[in-house]
Amino acid sequence: MPSPADLGDVLPLSVAAASGYLLGSLPFGFLVARSRGVNIFEVGSRSSGATNVRRVLGAGPGRAVFALDTLKGAVAAGWPLLLAALWSSGVRQSAGAGGPPVASMVVPATHQLALVMGYVGLGFALVGHSFSCFTGFRGGKGVSTAAGGFLVLLPCVALISSAVWVLVFYPTRYVSLASILAALCLPLFAIILGSGAIATWVTAVVALFVVVRHRANVKRLLTGTEKKFERKKPDGPPPGAKP
Repeated sequence: MPSPADLGDVLPLSVAAASGYLLGSLPFGFLVARSRGVNIFEVGSRSSGATNVRRVLGAGPGRAVFALDTLKGAVAAGWPLLLAALWSSGVRQSAGAGGPPVASMVVPATHQLALVMGYVGLGFALVGHSFSCFTGFRGGKGVSTAAGGFLVLLPCVALISSAVWVLVFYPTRYVSLASILAALCLPLFAIILGSGAIATWVTAVVALFVVVRHRANVKRLLTGTEKKFERKKPDGPPPGAKP
């Protein structure tokens, strides 16, 4: 049977998973497009990600969705670390006044547990983003949400992978190729920078997830039929818009 200490970690990890999924499921791309009279699942690549929103609706809505999707990944990964820091500060402040206060059952008692909760939260946020319970388990491909989470958990690795994305995208104009290569760089640089076993495994799983979500793009890249990113022309209503 599990020990009380093991059981004590189950609840915080479960809360991180549930909150991560719900945060990830927030369908910002769908909502932004719907506010413009467009069902984003019926136009373009039929993804609710920032790239498809930008293709269909233009730079402004695309940037808004990118920022919001990145933010939900950062929040899903970051709140346990923030809570652990606040708790640690509370312990230090109360140490001279009769001992530390009683911890809440969902407060991570150590930085290591908070870090694991952050990885769990980010993982489930990716699942929620791609298979949102609010949109019939449809969604985006997880790149923006993953970027936000790793900027919190592994900032150096995330920044290097973001640089790879930029260096691949601008010469080729293939968002899918840039996203795939940036994702594959995550575990590589996690190893090079000595980020630890947990970080290496999580980044490897996320990279695999991103590649699988782009499997149709991979086929088109191999056959030379993948479309390059082009700026939306300002003339006329977006495709699929309701009058």
